[in-house]
Amino acid sequence: MTELKKYDQISGFWDGYKDALRNYIYKIVKDGDTANELSHEVLMKVYSSCCSGRPIRNIRSWLFQIAYNTCMDHFKKSGRTSELKSDIVEDEENLVYREAAEFIAPLLQLLPKKYAEPLQLSDIGGMKQQDVAEKLGLSHTAVKTRIHRGRKLLKDQITECFHVEVDQSGQLTAFQVKGSCAALQANCAKC
Repeated sequence: MTELKKYDQISGFWDGYKDALRNYIYKIVKDGDTANELSHEVLMKVYSSCCSGRPIRNIRSWLFQIAYNTCMDHFKKSGRTSELKSDIVEDEENLVYREAAEFIAPLLQLLPKKYAEPLQLSDIGGMKQQDVAEKLGLSHTAVKTRIHRGRKLLKDQITECFHVEVDQSGQLTAFQVKGSCAALQANCAKC
């Protein structure tokens, strides 16, 4: 009965990600039939590993890593791995950063407004600090201080709310919202 439940959970996750995974695979292999074939192979690998007992922190990253590895296995068979690997890794890194960026607005909502607003205008909106100061009716020094403190508070929120995985060079490879971060869980449908 427990295994059936695990398979049902995997089916639910697969339904939510199958199109994105197929598109990701297609982008790598550039052939529709091969992408379909490799998508099915990914599904089989997901099912076979679902009962391994290994904890999975970030389902999306785990699924995309399986897809990536499946594509690399496909290219190894044809001897084309070296030319593709760096482009694909770079694209995957960008995907993780794009996903992480979606959490910035909800995290900013958790900060006091006096820090969140200047940080939003400057770092997200791209305004110069002097323009932020004029818009908010504050001195340039006050805005610089609030942005600095806002960044620190945002970093603390990230540490409090996320399990973050980085590679040897400090680049973000995966992340997951902690269950203990109730405020972000309530503000976030993706969690």
